[in-house]
Amino acid sequence: MPETFFEVIFDVETQKFFDETGTQDPADLGVSLVSLYTRRLDNDLKEVAGGMHSFFEPELEAMWKFFREADRIVGFNSLNFDVPALKPYAPPDFARLSHFDILNHVKEAFGKRISLNKIARYTLGNVKNDSGANAVMYWKKHDQASLKKLRKYCEMDVILTRDIYDYGLKNHKLKFSDHWNTPREIAVDFSYPAESSSAQPSLF
Repeated sequence: MPETFFEVIFDVETQKFFDETGTQDPADLGVSLVSLYTRRLDNDLKEVAGGMHSFFEPELEAMWKFFREADRIVGFNSLNFDVPALKPYAPPDFARLSHFDILNHVKEAFGKRISLNKIARYTLGNVKNDSGANAVMYWKKHDQASLKKLRKYCEMDVILTRDIYDYGLKNHKLKFSDHWNTPREIAVDFSYPAESSSAQPSLF
C-alpha cells in the first residue's frame, strides 16, 4: 500500500432548477460553485493535512489539478448528479477517475436512497445549514451577501459528506431513519482495496 493517500471530497451547486431546463439531465443546470475538501491520509487512513477550496463558475479551471492527483474522489450522489453536472466544464475523462459515491454504497446495503441530511442527523447528530433550493436563488441574486451564503452552504455539505465518510471508514456502519422514521443501521465498507496505489497513471 502507498505511504499516503490523497482524497478530494466535493459538492456541486447549480444555477438552475430542473423545471427551468425542461430536462432531467444535470449537465443542463449550469454549475455555480464547487467546494472541495482536499486532504492527505497516512497509511492508517488518518488525516495528516487538509483544507477547503471553493470555486465559482469562472474559476473552475483551477480546480481540476486536485482531481487529477486524487487517489479517491468522494461525494454523495455524485455519480448521478455532481459528475454529470460538471460534464460541460470537465476534462473528457473526469467521469472515469476514482470516484467514491457514498450514496451508491448506502443503496447497495439498504436497497434504497437515503438523503444526506437523514444520514448526517442520525450518524453525526448534525444537519444541513440550508437548502439546495436556496442555493440556486443565492446564485440568481448574485450579490456579495448571497454568494457568501452559497459558499457557506456548499462547504457545509462537503463537511457533512467528509464526516459521514470518515464515520463509515472508521466504524464500518452508518445510521439514519427510514421512510417511517424508524432508526436504521447498515454495515458499510469504505476501506481501500489492498492493491491501491498512489502511482496510478493520470487519465488526463
